[in-house]
Amino acid sequence: MLRKKIHKSNRRQDKVKRARRSARFLTGILHIIRPQVGSVITPEGTFTLARHGIREGMDGDEVQVSLTTAKGREPRATVCSVLTRATSTFLGRYEVADPLGVVVPLNARIQRDFFVLPEDSSPARCDVSHGDIVVARIVEYPTRTSAAVVTLERRVGSSNELDMNIESVIASFGLATEFSQRSLTEASFLLLDVNKELADDASRVDLRGEFCVTIDPSDAKDFDDAVGARRLSDGGYELDVHIADVSRYVSWGSSIDLEARARTCSVYLVDRVLPMLPEWLCNDLCSLRPHEDRLTVSVRMRLNAEGVICSVQAMNAVIRSAARLSYEQVDALLEGKMSQDSPVMGDTTQQSALVRMLETLDEIRAKRQKIRYKRGAIDFETVETRMLLDVEGRPTGVSVRRRTRATNLIEEAMLLANESVAKMLADKDIKTAYRVHESPSPEALHAGLSVLVAIGALETGEAARITTGDSCAICGALEKSRGTGYTRVVNAVLLRAQKRAIYLPVNQGHYALGASAYCHFTSPIRRYSDILVHRALKSLLADEKPVVKGTRVGQTKSDEKAQLEQERALPQLCATCSERERVADAAARTSQKIKMAEFYQSRIGEEAWGTIDGVERFGLFVTLDATYAEGLLHVKDLGQEWIRYDEEQLMFIGEATGKRWRMGDRIKVRVSAVIIERGQIDFLPVDVSPGKGLPVKR
Repeated sequence: MLRKKIHKSNRRQDKVKRARRSARFLTGILHIIRPQVGSVITPEGTFTLARHGIREGMDGDEVQVSLTTAKGREPRATVCSVLTRATSTFLGRYEVADPLGVVVPLNARIQRDFFVLPEDSSPARCDVSHGDIVVARIVEYPTRTSAAVVTLERRVGSSNELDMNIESVIASFGLATEFSQRSLTEASFLLLDVNKELADDASRVDLRGEFCVTIDPSDAKDFDDAVGARRLSDGGYELDVHIADVSRYVSWGSSIDLEARARTCSVYLVDRVLPMLPEWLCNDLCSLRPHEDRLTVSVRMRLNAEGVICSVQAMNAVIRSAARLSYEQVDALLEGKMSQDSPVMGDTTQQSALVRMLETLDEIRAKRQKIRYKRGAIDFETVETRMLLDVEGRPTGVSVRRRTRATNLIEEAMLLANESVAKMLADKDIKTAYRVHESPSPEALHAGLSVLVAIGALETGEAARITTGDSCAICGALEKSRGTGYTRVVNAVLLRAQKRAIYLPVNQGHYALGASAYCHFTSPIRRYSDILVHRALKSLLADEKPVVKGTRVGQTKSDEKAQLEQERALPQLCATCSERERVADAAARTSQKIKMAEFYQSRIGEEAWGTIDGVERFGLFVTLDATYAEGLLHVKDLGQEWIRYDEEQLMFIGEATGKRWRMGDRIKVRVSAVIIERGQIDFLPVDVSPGKGLPVKR
């Protein structure tokens, strides 16, 4: 009897089955990007989820996955089981579906609905109505055979009372909005007694007689830093940078410390700030408000006439800021445009002293910029945009902040303090949260440089030097493009090629700053990494000074246990700070994009000039001149001819007309549509007749 011949399709299925039998199992963290799309981060690498591979998993869960590999394809992961759940409560919209209640998560990464059982009285207890936003606690997690069940903890508000798009950002990025009652109570008992501090701590220096001011954005509420500067008789300078002594109030292991560790940084959304510390600390007790005594960790730096550092002295101190200045006020004072009828200081003598100090700071800025440029510090030309909102949170305009003499002189002072403190700690091999930036890979540079050469922004030789990671060559390219039509594209391409700076417990230098050692020291109110650095610096100062009987110097013996615990936890703390910083930045950008899309909703049909800042197979990313709004011009809207995508030079070419669209090109566009919840703006080209369009030619 003849054996039945296997059909080709059956043979193919048999191969797939054999491939699946060779699956291996790994443990990792599940990361959801969008519905049915995600990855699993494991010690052996990151693997994309297979289709329907999420199963009962939720974003952030520790899961066991199986990896299957089809011939010629990358391994794909499928969730087999959930080992540890990451989410216990979440923010969602309550809906009534008799006899059940349903909670739809605002976090787009939680891709399932949760049910409230009929016998659960929490909706009535919380006085919740259909459409209200609630905090739900998971009672039963989803399985492959059963749905998830929740109970309601509290009502947050109605959809009319809240900005739902921003609430979704907060939920999707897992941002903390409230402090524990324990940490708030702990904060309320913290007080400042300057005389007691000076009497108890022999290392604390009284600098209240030294002239210093704070300089911040006009809308700032917390003031981390104050500066003072003097010219010396030998032609050099003395620069003081005073930083709020947050670590004096946030001790290791306290409730406030645990809250700050979980957040690691403040998050600056378009319409609100989610602070790292309770308001009493960040806006009052630690904030260097004018005419009020405040504890600081201060760094006094002596520079020679060329701006080179000669000596550095760090100390615990007490200061009293003489004034709170905005960047706009400082620029006006430096340019002599501040009206004599409305002085910043109380009298003309103080005003003159302030102007002299600002001019000194500006001289230091100019000299330090030259020094950093010579050593290869990369100075990207960046612009910060901020949406202006009315009292109800509706966008009314866009504020474009460019760098000025005022912003630059503060930046140089902070860079100098950060670098000086890092060097002090690194020279003693002290572990802390160093800020580390590695050089970009040749592969990352090559793709963008070929485009810059093609459009004439760079010569071949210049590109070759940049590919080697020569930071001076990058500086030269940026300087060459300054003031030309290539400025934005050169900055954008070279910036995208850079690796992201991270925190590490050991010093490895900072490539972009050209610094052999670097850390974040100047913003402890909003960054936990800076608190770690303050603690390390205080430990160093305590070790270097003799203890006077009846007093304490910096840290006491009782702090030694906490110091050891912190040192053991330092690698994980650095990793968490790096990760949460990325989350905070992404959330801030997303919230700005949402309000930008909302701003352009009433401007559909408007025409504007912009620059092509990105080219992908599906279309062009265009940034508008006036508002720096970024939108997508889809390839299908470029005309009715065949469009060829040149992946090597990142450009589109019309097959019939030869017309080209590439990075750096100027283009006039019309706003065609917005999707507010995604922060998405779509454009149409003004000089191309609308039509069906033809697909990209492969």
